[in-house]
Amino acid sequence: MTSSAQQQREALGQRLREIRRAAGITGRELARREGWHESKVSKIEFGKITPSDADLRAYCTHTGVDDHLPDLLATLRNLDAAYLEWRRILAPGTRHRQQQSVKLEAEAKQIRNWQPQVIPGLLQTADYAEAILRYGVEFYRIPDDVAAGVSKRMDRQRIIYRSDHLFHFLIAEQSLYTTVGNRDVMVAQLDRLFTIIGMPRVTLGIVPVMTEALATVENFVIFDNRMVKVEGATAELTITQPREIAIYGRAFDILASQSLTGAAARELIHAALDKRR
Repeated sequence: MTSSAQQQREALGQRLREIRRAAGITGRELARREGWHESKVSKIEFGKITPSDADLRAYCTHTGVDDHLPDLLATLRNLDAAYLEWRRILAPGTRHRQQQSVKLEAEAKQIRNWQPQVIPGLLQTADYAEAILRYGVEFYRIPDDVAAGVSKRMDRQRIIYRSDHLFHFLIAEQSLYTTVGNRDVMVAQLDRLFTIIGMPRVTLGIVPVMTEALATVENFVIFDNRMVKVEGATAELTITQPREIAIYGRAFDILASQSLTGAAARELIHAALDKRR
């Protein structure tokens, strides 16, 4: 989870090193001018530490490139947002998190979602969503506003009926068997998936459990081709670098090629329902 944020930190440091060298200033001289320990310049430029706003201003002032400051500050802001711990994201409660998703989903015209363990939020029944959010409240020990969170998640689902959006959901067959809530919750959720198959502008693919592991990746969502959200156990990673987005896009394409849709997907769901019943 931290590798992408670290790469962005290193890229920012390299950019600062290039600015300093182009101005003909040594790292030791820059540190002397700012009253820094001379190792600070090296740590910033090699991504060992994250520079502050004041550090970026110092670089721009001493190298005579004040016009670079707004862009450098924007890069720093993006770096700060690239890796957010769940304890920070969920501190205001589950409803706040759902509201953030509403904005992201409204802005995207194409959404591609891979989920290897559970059913994606936009396809969940209210009871399934309640159980999922309840698990999160207990696991992360955050404020209990599950009812409000479920209500907002249900509001989010209206977007799949909008004519200007395209959705491609990929789930692993395992997600049909992972118990969320109880048997009745799961039966209702699997029935809900039947209504999704065949919806206009929505594709649902199921990757069979015996499929070869050509792309072993965690759950993620691609918004158009501009952003990927990756969810880990401790934090959410926001990816905006084109080369990294392309890798997730390639992983999604591989999984999509391995998935079953339409009647074949219905058969997998029927099999899971038979197990529950």
